Amino acid sequence: MPTRRTPTERQKRLGAELRKLRLAAEVSTDCAAGLLGMDRTRISNMESGTRTISPERVQTLTSNYACSDTAYIDALVAMAGDRQRGWWEEYRGTLSQGLLDIAELEWHSKRLLTVQTAHVPGLLQTEDYARAVFGAVLPPLSRLEVELRVNHRIGRQRVLDKEIARPYVGYVHEAALRMQFGGRKVTQAQLDHLCAQSERKHITVRVIPVDCGAFPGAGHALLYAEGVVPRLDTVQLDSAHGPEFTHAEAQLAKYRAHLDWMAENALAPEKSREFIHAITRQL
Repeated sequence: MPTRRTPTERQKRLGAELRKLRLAAEVSTDCAAGLLGMDRTRISNMESGTRTISPERVQTLTSNYACSDTAYIDALVAMAGDRQRGWWEEYRGTLSQGLLDIAELEWHSKRLLTVQTAHVPGLLQTEDYARAVFGAVLPPLSRLEVELRVNHRIGRQRVLDKEIARPYVGYVHEAALRMQFGGRKVTQAQLDHLCAQSERKHITVRVIPVDCGAFPGAGHALLYAEGVVPRLDTVQLDSAHGPEFTHAEAQLAKYRAHLDWMAENALAPEKSREFIHAITRQL
């Protein structure tokens, strides 16, 4: 089993879930190593995601960890068996690991929910709009770096165009709709594109108008990726130094509550389209 220097978030997640199960079952590292006939350090490496683990070994470990959730176990076994090279791997070495992890997270999700307060959601951006967003980064990116990020962002959008496209719900604050990234014409084209995308059966866009006042999570953008089973849900938050990922149950519960608030208070999809069209006419 080869080792990895920089495991992906998905690989680290598999290891974290195995460690969580082992600790819940009160099984020691030495005992787990004995089940697989290996050194205990290899168990630690598997649980950190730096060493690969086969589906058969995941099955062996989980069957001894007394977990009765078969759907969850099947999902972990499938994660271990997934060795296909994702499209985002073509950017390895040219873009940060965090950006690749976002693409991988979206690709393997069951449903995607986002909240954006400063700009239109990345999966619904036009090339010109995305170029303007990356052009505002400090310190400034080179033209090549900007284009790499734009191409990667547009590539991420294929998750909405797959044969079985992922259901997507995007909550967008009014402030984000009025931010003119790239100027008036680029923004108009972006808002028209946003409305057109919202007409698709599996894509829902809902606006949070400013007259809603204060709302939870106002200080950051949020991606909530539903896993194959709820225990594998993941939250990704944007930050100035790169994406942050969390799957702690307390954090998942908090962000589910944020999304529940959005569902209760945001404009309905049809009214949201009317609202966006009105802003477009004002530009």
